[in-house]
Amino acid sequence: MSGIIVGVDGSGHSQRALEWAMKEAALRHAPLTVLTVHQAIRGYYGGVSSFPEDPELTEKARMAAQAEADQVLAGLGDSRPESVTVQAVNSFPVEELVNASKDADLIVLGSRGAGGFARLMLGSVSSQVAQHAHCPVTIIPPEDRG
Repeated sequence: MSGIIVGVDGSGHSQRALEWAMKEAALRHAPLTVLTVHQAIRGYYGGVSSFPEDPELTEKARMAAQAEADQVLAGLGDSRPESVTVQAVNSFPVEELVNASKDADLIVLGSRGAGGFARLMLGSVSSQVAQHAHCPVTIIPPEDRG
């Protein structure tokens, strides 16, 4: 996955990251991959969470990310990335984003995700990806700071 990868989770922060990544991909004439990762924890066995593949949930996540990407693309007019691909996977978000960073030119994330601790300045996923990524990471600040 070369080019720019943007992590989306449906939050307002990831929406801002998607908008920024679309514009950056257009400026760089780079392909953009919209990556959404969901954790479908179905059970707890012997101290390890299980992540069974759930094609229906994965497809719903992909469709939601596709709709979000299409909405942003519609507002860009002529300044569109050369290509936009949407991928959805069932896994740990940090693990997937760090693995994707091995072949990427840039990872783009919102400063916070859909998780719980709103008072934190930086979300756990964006913090971990920034620390462990194999390529540059851009973290888009909240709207009230940007």
